[in-house]
Amino acid sequence: MGRVFRENPNSRPIFPCCESTLANSSSSSSSCSTPTTTTSTSMTETVNGSHQFKISGYSLSKGMGIGKYVASDTFVVGGYSWAIYFYPDGKSLEDNATYVSLFIALASEGTDVRALFELTLLDQSGKERHKVHTHFGRTPDSGPYTLKYRGSMWGYKRFFKRTALETSDYLKDDCLSVNCSVGVVRSYTEGPKIYSIAVPSSNIGLNFGQLLETGKGTDVNFEVDGETFAAHKLVLATRSPVFRAQLFGPMRDQNTQCIKVEDMEAPVFKALLHFMYWDSLPDMQELTGLNRTWASTLMAQHLLAAADRYGLERLRVLCEANLCEGVAINTVATTLALAEQHHCFQLKAVCLKFVALPENLRAVMQTDGFEYLKQSCPTVLTELLEYVARVSEHSVILCRHGNEAILDGSDVNGRRVKQRL
Repeated sequence: MGRVFRENPNSRPIFPCCESTLANSSSSSSSCSTPTTTTSTSMTETVNGSHQFKISGYSLSKGMGIGKYVASDTFVVGGYSWAIYFYPDGKSLEDNATYVSLFIALASEGTDVRALFELTLLDQSGKERHKVHTHFGRTPDSGPYTLKYRGSMWGYKRFFKRTALETSDYLKDDCLSVNCSVGVVRSYTEGPKIYSIAVPSSNIGLNFGQLLETGKGTDVNFEVDGETFAAHKLVLATRSPVFRAQLFGPMRDQNTQCIKVEDMEAPVFKALLHFMYWDSLPDMQELTGLNRTWASTLMAQHLLAAADRYGLERLRVLCEANLCEGVAINTVATTLALAEQHHCFQLKAVCLKFVALPENLRAVMQTDGFEYLKQSCPTVLTELLEYVARVSEHSVILCRHGNEAILDGSDVNGRRVKQRL
């Protein structure tokens, strides 16, 4: 006979491990069943910019021919280059020069660039009765316009009747003024931010700058044009490969108590040290005692040579950019010589373009800097002549073949054209 067991309320289960496992499994299953929800947002917006194009000598541009144009300089909006094209005799043969045409064109490489446009012919009487064609502030029926490739255009073949334009307030002193606004459409996805941490900006330049100003721990001295400058070997060697070789290389200077620097003025070396510690340029006017514009150009010229000498590429590029912004009659020849000597190709191109202008060439040739240019870089003079000839030839070709450069492909309303330059 089998035995009968009575249940004891205080007794433990026969399979405690199994019971525990089942309980945990039930709890885990319950927690996993709660869904996790995340969010994100697709953002579509425009990157906006504008360009004002002044057309001087309108009466002289008439008669250049149907389909031929005058163009603005290129300008950048939303990472793409754009240009304005004005056709004094119109763009379309069927209009027989009755209307002037105005277009905005994509001037850089791009595929399916979506954008909004606004073309405004400015009223120059002060009444502000501008002639405006705009997409901004309204929703186009088919959305933003799409320019499919470089040379695609949008605008109006019949922008304004010529006879009406020539008796209007839009034409003043034989000049027209056109403003073009572009809004490039950009889309991106934004996820949720679950934190807000304010990260302080870097102050490493301030820390190193104070190290230079206090003079603590200096271990090398430089004599420049009769003045002595104390510095730190490790800082200089870290920033400049030339100083690294001079201070720690196999051919290093043995006497670091006073290293003499030739062919450099004291304010230039002081500015050089300032940049190496602070990673920024000092106040040039305070450093030189000259007016701000002249001090900036003069020091940028000297620092460009110093940066190339000591292998400071960021300083060299910074000086090149500053000199591009400050090109002037009395300094451009010297700057051009420096650009040639230190392989600053963009600066060289800017200088050549400036000097080649008929109103600048004679004045530049009378400066002392031009004499220096002739002596130090005679080959640049040949390039300058070739550049002037090439610019002149290009202008003639544009005038002669402008109609072939942009073929007519507008729609029946003459409002939208997509062509290749």
